[in-house]
Amino acid sequence: MRDLLLIFGAALVGALAVGGLGAAALRLLRGQTIMAHIWVLIAVTVGSVVAGIVVIARAMFLSTHDMQVVLITVAAGAAVSVAVGWLFGRRLAATAVWAAQARERERHLEKGRRDLVAWVSHDLRTPLAGLRAMAEALEDRVVSDPAGVAEYHRRIRVETDRMTQLVDDLFELSRINAGALRLSPSTVPLGDVVSDAVAATAPIADARRIQLVATESDWPAVRASEPELTRVVANLLLNAVRYTPEDGTVWVSGGSGTDGAWLAVADTCGGIPEADLPRVFDIAFRGERARTPRGIDGAVGGLGLAIVRGLVEAHGGRVDAHNIPNGCRFVVHLPAAP
Repeated sequence: MRDLLLIFGAALVGALAVGGLGAAALRLLRGQTIMAHIWVLIAVTVGSVVAGIVVIARAMFLSTHDMQVVLITVAAGAAVSVAVGWLFGRRLAATAVWAAQARERERHLEKGRRDLVAWVSHDLRTPLAGLRAMAEALEDRVVSDPAGVAEYHRRIRVETDRMTQLVDDLFELSRINAGALRLSPSTVPLGDVVSDAVAATAPIADARRIQLVATESDWPAVRASEPELTRVVANLLLNAVRYTPEDGTVWVSGGSGTDGAWLAVADTCGGIPEADLPRVFDIAFRGERARTPRGIDGAVGGLGLAIVRGLVEAHGGRVDAHNIPNGCRFVVHLPAAP
């Protein structure tokens, strides 16, 4: 019994020595990856067993041949243990990273949903209150002269159009986020889409003395669904006009490169704070100073760029935003037509 206790004690000392080194290594690697920690744990586990066996083998004064047999046997077991530990360690690390990313994505989506509900509630409250006040004024004949009645009817129509646009945007976002968006790709001349969008946005730009310039370039054809692509271009143009001061300029350009076709919309809005650039495509994000639209009748801000990103990504493309001198530039990359 005494010999067994001595053997246990000697093996324990060897294992504790390896374990102490492993604990020190884990302390030094606190900021490293999960895989680095798993490697240390595997090394500590295998090293503790090997150290204990080697200590006892040397204490027993084994012959050279027997010592070699023991070491070869231990090495084989250690190799298998390290290989199995590495394989399952990689899976464990990948699962842990995926779970962390999934939790972060879920938190981001939940925050987006809360922000969207708060934003929609805020933006619906104002037009609804206005509609009710104007309807009550007409009903109580507070306004009875023909010119005043006509103006109230015009304002009711404007507010109704505004809420209709908001509902349409919400429906489009729900389709995108639910994966229910069904595209019908075809070969679409990008120049024709830009021309139609510029013509539709021109009255709004003219009302605010903003110059819309579509550059003369070799517009490529893209592989896209035309209704959704038209909405992408229209939203970008409306966003640029909305945040560009009066007497400003909005440029639209396009072309093709090694990675496909591209479309750019630049403006003279004065730029976006660098901290806000990664978030401009978030749902209902308006950034500093509430990024309030500058007096466009019927325009609703906050969802247009989120829809742009969703539609572009549904086409297999991407959209970026960056600052330029005295403004900002949005670039859409899309697959070129064969």
